[in-house]
Amino acid sequence: MSDKTEKSDADWKAELTPEQYHVTREQGTERPFTGPWWDEKRAGAYSCICCGAPLFRSETKYESGSGWPSFYAPADADAVGITEDRSHGMVRTEAHCAKCKAHLGHIFPDGPAPTGLRFCMNGTSLDFKPDDE
Repeated sequence: MSDKTEKSDADWKAELTPEQYHVTREQGTERPFTGPWWDEKRAGAYSCICCGAPLFRSETKYESGSGWPSFYAPADADAVGITEDRSHGMVRTEAHCAKCKAHLGHIFPDGPAPTGLRFCMNGTSLDFKPDDE
């Protein structure tokens, strides 16, 4: 898939499920413990559901208890972009795909070592490919 700047909303709506579109293109959030991958334990790679860019590896995934897939670091330092999010009466750090700008989730400073960060991602914004496939 190509980059967001080359696609219209109609293109994204045609390619994504309604929930994927809402989360990735309208900065939505899935309910905790309902999206894909929050309890995934297999080794593998997580990529952007919109453009396929590699985002996270299972080695950095951990159980945060939040109900969303959580990672302490992206697969590559440049894979995930950040934006200040002032919605819902609070200030948070939004995480988005650096390639296509798809909304992924938020980053919090309460993660494990070595980064101390929790990349709290919407499973709906991610695709997963197990290493054994």
